[in-house]
Amino acid sequence: MSQSDSTHPTTEFEVLFESLFDAGRGYAFPCDLDGRVDIDTVSERARNNYLFARAMVGRDFAVPVVREAALY
Repeated sequence: MSQSDSTHPTTEFEVLFESLFDAGRGYAFPCDLDGRVDIDTVSERARNNYLFARAMVGRDFAVPVVREAALY
C-alpha cells in the first residue's frame, strides 16, 4: 500500500530579493528549490514585480536568495 503525498511533509520555498537601501524591505516569490519561479501561475502584478526585481539586482536589490517559505 502506498502512502499519499499528503502524508509527507512538503517544504515550500521562496526567492527573496532584499532591498539594498531599506532594511527589511524587498520582494519574495514562491519558487522551487532551485529558485525558479513559475511566472505562469502567479498574478500579473506578482509577475511584473518579479521581472522588475530581477532586472534591478545590483541597483535596488541584492542578489536573490532561496529560502524556506515563511508559513503563517
